[in-house]
This record gives sequence, structure tokens and C-alpha cells, in this order.
Amino acid sequence: MQNYFLRVRYNGQHYAGFQIQENAKTIQGEIEKALLVYFKQPIALTGSSRTDAGVHARCNYFHFQTDLDLIEASVYHLNAILSADISIEGIFKVPVDAHCRFSAIARGYSYHIYNRKNPFLEGLSWYYPYPLDINRMNDAASVFIGAHDFTSFSKKHTQVFTNHCNIDEALWVAEGEELVFKVRGNRFLRGMVRALVGTMVRVGRGKLLLADVKDILEASNNAMADFSAPAHGLFLEEVIYPADIQRQLIC
Repeated sequence: MQNYFLRVRYNGQHYAGFQIQENAKTIQGEIEKALLVYFKQPIALTGSSRTDAGVHARCNYFHFQTDLDLIEASVYHLNAILSADISIEGIFKVPVDAHCRFSAIARGYSYHIYNRKNPFLEGLSWYYPYPLDINRMNDAASVFIGAHDFTSFSKKHTQVFTNHCNIDEALWVAEGEELVFKVRGNRFLRGMVRALVGTMVRVGRGKLLLADVKDILEASNNAMADFSAPAHGLFLEEVIYPADIQRQLIC
């Protein structure tokens, strides 16, 4: 059987998350329904990165195996079946041992905040109508770069083998009317990016000091971090694979 990656982007505000769930509308569930309608047989998908309810993605992946002839036109027809807030960007043949989750070597996220009411950012950015000091927030972001135990920034009861992550990029930039946090690392824990953002916003408001951020990171106690950043400001931006897989993922 041929192994395929399916690249997808979506606005997650009307979905209960990425991964299929009983009695809930999810990204995986909607795509599997579209595949069934078009190919007249079920195709089970395995997801790369499990975004939570309300979170968006500019790039996420599924993989699956099939003997069906997945011609290029199938992308057009599948998009015609799917609702406007989910788009399939491509279906790619990949090596037989490629796994969209476990083969990934890095992921990148962005988190968006705006402080002046804007109806065109509603549902896609966090409306936070208070001044924020981007320089202080970048000082805090620098604390997270490198290999650390991020237990303090993870939700409880997650089934992972370690809470250690290696972050190689973490910075705030001003883009138009938004402040955008850009972060990339080898892996992320459940709720981690939103907890980082919520905690750094407190620094930007002058309610936490840089020393406090270091203490929270070192404490391995998630009761100390701030998880208040809403889901709709978060975007999965990229999933990065080794070169032998990555070169197959070009439209």
C-alpha cells in the first residue's frame, strides 16, 4: 500500500479540536467524512499535531495508507465537499515508514494579540485592551529558549513520556495591529503555548518580573503559570520533517 501525507489548514473556532471524538465536530471527523463521500470507502487518518478546541492551523498533517489512485483532482473535489473553514492543501506520496506525528522533528506556532477593537481580528486573535511592554515580554520569551522541563506550562494528566522540550525560537514581534508570539521547538506539551503566552502577558503588564518567570519554569508546578490565553489566538504554523520526507511535501 502507498503511504500518503495530507496537508490541511483550518479555522478551528467551530470545532471541538483536531482529533476525532464521539458526538463532537472535529477536523479529523470532517475530513474522514469527505474522504468517504468521494472515495466511497472509509480511510482512517492519523494526525500529526492535536490542536485543541478553537485553535487554528495554517499547516497540519494527517497520514494514511491506501491502494486507491489519489489523482491530483481529488484535492479539488474533497475541498468542494468540505466546509469553507477547512482546506486540503495537498496529498503527497511519502516513504513507507514516514509517520506524520513521530517523524516530525519540529513544530512552529504563533499566538496573536490585539488591543484595539477590530472586527476583522475577532475569533482569530486575543482582544486584550491593555498596554503591553513588548520588550519585557521578549526578555521573558528568551528564558524559554533551549532545553527545559516545561511541566509548569503543561496541563495536568497528559500522557507523555517526558515534559522536556527544546525551544529554538521564542520572540514577540509587532505585525500591523497585533503583537505576535512566534515559537518553534522539537515538541510541545498540551496547553503549553497558551500558558507561555498568558504568563508573558503578565510580564508585559508589569504584574510579573523576569525573575518570577525563571522561578515558574524551574518550579515544575503548573499552578504557578497563567493558562488564561484563549484558544482562538493560537495557530499551528508549520510541521517540519527530515529532508527525505520534507522534499516530498511540495505542491
